[in-house]
Amino acid sequence: MLRHILHRQLRQHRGRLSFLVLLQCTQTAAALYLPDINAAIIDDGLLAGDTGEIWRLGGVMSAVTLLQALCSLGALYLGARLATDVGRALREEVFAHVLTVSAQESGRFGVASLITRTTNDVQQVQALVAMGTTMLVPAPLMCVGGVVMALDQDVPLSSLLLVSVPALGVVAVLITHRMRGVFRGMQDRVDEVNRVVREQIAGVRTVRAFARDADERRRFGRASADLRDVSLHAGRLAALMLPAVMLIANLSSVAVVWFGGHRIDDGNLRIGALTAFLGYLAQILGSVMMATLIFMLVPRAEVSAERIQEVLATRPAARPGGGTGGRGDRMSDGRKLLEIRGAQYRYPGALEPVLRDLDLRVGAGEVTAVVGSTGSGKSTLLGLVARLYGATAGTVEVDGMDVRDLAPRSLARLIGYVPQQPYLFSGTIASNLRYGNPEASDAELWHALDVTQARDFVTELELGLDAPVAPGGANLSGGQRQRLAIARALVPRPRIFLLDDTFASLDYSTAARLRGALAEETADAAVVITTQQVSAARHADRVVLLDEGAVVGSGTHPELMRSCEAYRQLALSQSQSEKEAVA
Repeated sequence: MLRHILHRQLRQHRGRLSFLVLLQCTQTAAALYLPDINAAIIDDGLLAGDTGEIWRLGGVMSAVTLLQALCSLGALYLGARLATDVGRALREEVFAHVLTVSAQESGRFGVASLITRTTNDVQQVQALVAMGTTMLVPAPLMCVGGVVMALDQDVPLSSLLLVSVPALGVVAVLITHRMRGVFRGMQDRVDEVNRVVREQIAGVRTVRAFARDADERRRFGRASADLRDVSLHAGRLAALMLPAVMLIANLSSVAVVWFGGHRIDDGNLRIGALTAFLGYLAQILGSVMMATLIFMLVPRAEVSAERIQEVLATRPAARPGGGTGGRGDRMSDGRKLLEIRGAQYRYPGALEPVLRDLDLRVGAGEVTAVVGSTGSGKSTLLGLVARLYGATAGTVEVDGMDVRDLAPRSLARLIGYVPQQPYLFSGTIASNLRYGNPEASDAELWHALDVTQARDFVTELELGLDAPVAPGGANLSGGQRQRLAIARALVPRPRIFLLDDTFASLDYSTAARLRGALAEETADAAVVITTQQVSAARHADRVVLLDEGAVVGSGTHPELMRSCEAYRQLALSQSQSEKEAVA
């Protein structure tokens, strides 16, 4: 997975990557040349007493060092830019893909996990790219080049490398192998901490209402402690790396000095060559250590890449728009219709479908009310039309086209959807109302507010349309959020309205005025309203009664009262409850 993701992302930056490799090769060559120059200064300058040679070789060393520094800075800059570009592109890819899948498909991961995968997991891959572009090319070049240069200085002394380099490799492999499983557990626990924090912040009122502060603190403490324990385990494994590398490096240096001193004493090795050999040994072991640092990042990046790929591999249930003869971005000129034929929807793993054999047809200028108890499938029905879910059987057609074949923008222009729990985005009232039509004028916004009976409370705000809105509309009441959500759906002037129990949080008089104004505004549109209350559906052109996902009655309110026993019993029971509540 990691290789697949890196190949897909890095191939877009081939030119920059090639120049980066060139800089790193030049930097490595310069670094390998420096110990040889240092050996020549000692043997041909200091020991020979040739000051001119010392100055000449010193100048060469300075020039090579400057070249190395410039190439190193350029490589670091390009590597950092490349890593950030890859991270940005990967975040955008994950985010854009999540927007294309249905609510059911994204719900398989959970909001907390999707946030972690879009941020923390992408950061792990980005960190690997940053480290890899900085060290991955110089490390093997430095190792191989150092061995070649060390052999050039003294072949017998180079035999020590046959012990030190494999020893470092074995240590790196053993530790990184252990760290892979630990890092997977760490990412899972990051998900859990995010989930707990999100639940506690979103449900803070419920927590306080039930005085569960202490319990929630303990729950967060357990999640935090689990993450701490796994992080400590990973930290202990990582902490073993540096002492192990330094132990091998120092033992190797002691062995070189010991055997090299004897060879100098025997006249088989020059002092400058021994100094150069120590330099090459440091470079070889340093390159192995650099590779080891990369290997330490690989396990966590691999786990993160797998988690990212799980999201990207999720295929939307709805087909991409524009799949039938290029009509994905066109709408017909006829009367806009909503037609559902034999639709069925089954949640993954469920024994029974939540909707089955559903037939519904709504023409322009018609109002259809879908009535049913909690769990009867009303919201799922609207979700099929809005393409939040993909029908597992049957078809859902809007304007004569299957919604799975309509481009998302075309479907959005046709449909005004108001969910049961409306969500307002951080910004202003105006920015929320313009969400479906960024070009809408202030006059259009005020007209929508008039229809939804929201003008009064907006004008009372100090900044009016420019009044700030907190994330989720937390600084507004439930009724205010609901009315603004309906106004937001009105602004683009869609031809089909899907209202999911939108009047439940409004008082009776406000709801009555809103229904009257809305009826005039949507006179040429197809309207589908879901509700649990028969009183809210009695004036609809057609009433559909849902029970356990199936249609058990369809017709006008008077017709159903005469012909549908289930509807009549529901209406009478609600009427009796209202009388008892008044009494």
